[in-house]
Amino acid sequence: MRKVLRVRALDGYRLELVFDDGVRGTANLADLAGKGVFALWNDHRAFEQVQIGPSGELTWDGKVDLCPDSLYLRVTGKEAKDIFPALRQESAHACIVIKMFFGTRD
Repeated sequence: MRKVLRVRALDGYRLELVFDDGVRGTANLADLAGKGVFALWNDHRAFEQVQIGPSGELTWDGKVDLCPDSLYLRVTGKEAKDIFPALRQESAHACIVIKMFFGTRD
């Protein structure tokens, strides 16, 4: 799991981020603004109050948290399987469960 070491709020619901592996970049969160729990950001001053939580996540007054891994994917353009190699492996257990559930259905 990545950790955010530094964050700075920018205009347009963007964040300038530095991660624990040295990766730096900007995450555009405009697509989240105003939706569900992110309605908190309707006041851009609330968005600017971003802080880094104890696990390297981003938090806004303890009401909204964002996982550092999801931010890392946004900044790097990578996919989850690129930073979590175990996701590349097929699970035989999942196939068994699917067959058990769907195999007896009409």
